[in-house]
Amino acid sequence: MARIAGVDLPNEKRLDTALTYIKGIGRTNVIKVLKESNIDASRRVKTLTDEETNRIGKVLEKGYTVEGDLRREVAENIKRLREIGSYRGTRHTKSLPARGQRTRSNARTKRGKRLTIGAMKKDDKAKMDTKSAPEKK
Repeated sequence: MARIAGVDLPNEKRLDTALTYIKGIGRTNVIKVLKESNIDASRRVKTLTDEETNRIGKVLEKGYTVEGDLRREVAENIKRLREIGSYRGTRHTKSLPARGQRTRSNARTKRGKRLTIGAMKKDDKAKMDTKSAPEKK
């Protein structure tokens, strides 16, 4: 397995697909990186030599913010938004979508599991009634 920017790339994948496993490197950036390092995109990761791996690593280090640095930068940006009290910062604090998406019917991933308020299913209501009813002797 080739290790670039702290990420183990899968051996059987093509190089252009495997490089997208690195956070901050998408499809368009892959093309630029491979062009700069003069490596064919259709090659498999297992066929890379150490010298070619180092070339890709140097190109990424020189021109792109990836992995840990990128995560830190994003976290700092969100922290700054929270501190200045911006609308986006408060949305991040409340774990709600920050870019204007509707939340009445969607945003389940961001908001989490549904919490039913008021209405109960018949089965749940029957269970609650049997628990609260006094026992007869």
